[in-house]
Amino acid sequence: MRSLVLTGFSFMLTASVIGNAYYQKKQFYPSVVYITKSNPSMAVMYVQALVFVVLMGKMLRAVFFGQLRAAEMEHLIERSWYAVTETCLAFTVFRDDFSPRFVALFTLLLFLKCFHWLAEDRIDYMERSPTISW
Repeated sequence: MRSLVLTGFSFMLTASVIGNAYYQKKQFYPSVVYITKSNPSMAVMYVQALVFVVLMGKMLRAVFFGQLRAAEMEHLIERSWYAVTETCLAFTVFRDDFSPRFVALFTLLLFLKCFHWLAEDRIDYMERSPTISW
């Protein structure tokens, strides 16, 4: 329920930023330039991108893995904290190359790591389970 409220709030905030830019500039291209030059507007766009990544992850998880077991969710959360810490340390090493593309690639890396861990846990469970359901 909390994630649904936060997602809705993020969509409303993004719509208000885009609406405000279009209201001020009256055309598409100047509105885009205004949004990209404004730090608060870009922060809202980055948060919206993060929300899209999380929603995409939840959708793909539901399609490929269905309902996760408690052990799988616990392993995922535990490993994610270490991966985020490693990513933050990598950001300090590569601070000269810090750009939206760079952040997107690291986000993709974390996304793929999470699905790798889920697949690993699920295969481990399937190897030990005497009966396997769909």
